[in-house]
Amino acid sequence: MRENDWTRVLGWPGYKVYRAEIDEPAKRLNLWVRRKRGNKQLICSGCGELVSAIAETYEREVRDLPCFEYLTTVTIELYRLRCPRCGVKAEKVPLLPSKAPFSKRFEDAVGLACESAAARRVALTLGLSPPPVRAIDLRYLQRWSESRKRPALRNMGVDEIHLGKKQKFITVVSNLDAGEPLWFGQDRKKDTLDEFFEKRLSSFQRGAVQAACVDMWDPFRQSIEQWLPKCRILYDKFHIMQHANAAVDEVRRAEFFRKGGAARAVVKGKRWLLLSRWVNLSTQKKRQLNALFALNRRVMKAYLLKESLDRLWSYTYEGSMLRYLKSWIDQLRWQRLKPMEKLANMLLNHLEGILNYCRTKVRLGVVEAVNGNIKALLRRGRGYRNLNYLLLKAQRLAATRTEFFAFQKAA
Repeated sequence: MRENDWTRVLGWPGYKVYRAEIDEPAKRLNLWVRRKRGNKQLICSGCGELVSAIAETYEREVRDLPCFEYLTTVTIELYRLRCPRCGVKAEKVPLLPSKAPFSKRFEDAVGLACESAAARRVALTLGLSPPPVRAIDLRYLQRWSESRKRPALRNMGVDEIHLGKKQKFITVVSNLDAGEPLWFGQDRKKDTLDEFFEKRLSSFQRGAVQAACVDMWDPFRQSIEQWLPKCRILYDKFHIMQHANAAVDEVRRAEFFRKGGAARAVVKGKRWLLLSRWVNLSTQKKRQLNALFALNRRVMKAYLLKESLDRLWSYTYEGSMLRYLKSWIDQLRWQRLKPMEKLANMLLNHLEGILNYCRTKVRLGVVEAVNGNIKALLRRGRGYRNLNYLLLKAQRLAATRTEFFAFQKAA
């Protein structure tokens, strides 16, 4: 091929190929490029200003996208400039976004590949080790984050994720309207959330927050009340139903130890059945539950109370929700179910945050959806040491899914 043909194949704007070598046994293509005659826009990498004085010329080798299934390396001729402000500095080349030996479009391709596959798999495909692939992916995500417009924070969610024995918990702050995480913090203490409000939000941004959806962890509530005095606190339905499931399981365990013989055998191994919603069970599973209920009415009552509590969030008016909650609590009067009574007391102690669901319309499922995305990333990547990298991955995943659903609606 002629030099002009190689220039068109490479497709680097403002540069031309003046030499090409093909190593057929190694399936490798080596190209040497320099600036075209009319391309003399030399930019200082220090201050970003145009500079005309050239100090010296040097070469730099980078890996580019494969060409004709050949591993392609490009040796590019570059300049060191005499900048009046910065002294001798290398020129800034948009095609080379970092000091790493990779072109921008190679890094963009690796970043896109890492959106749907683990870094170790992408590394295996490209013949690289996982650390450089993760570094490329991080730079790709940082460029994407700097170029995007961030949505305003009006409704926020706060929750924690358990990572394991070493790191234990991270606090996750989410934007409920955008459906994406905003910030990660080590541990789940009040000081952790205080750091977010103090260092990451201005006084104007704090004043714009209208609602915060949290679980019933007191340090989170105390921090929000301190920094966002006008913000309404909502207690997440998911965590309240978690407490309800725990109460049902406590009744089941108490009945298992209280009963004997055939009755104990019926209760044994039914934990996951009792934690499931009735509408999600198959016909066979429903029969198994009915057989359990026929032999143990206390477990049946606890399960029916748990199922009926889920209706609480179907009410959109505060008065209706309050009346239904009071009628639900009245049903416990003669049941003698201590775990359910504890649950009722907890609901009364957090009544204001439950009723705020009717006063402020927010999407309660977003917090758990964000947490689910983060846990999926943790499983796929087998953990992340860099929390900022994990945050950017989660933000990109949320933005990609939002763009996909917007495209579906438009189509």
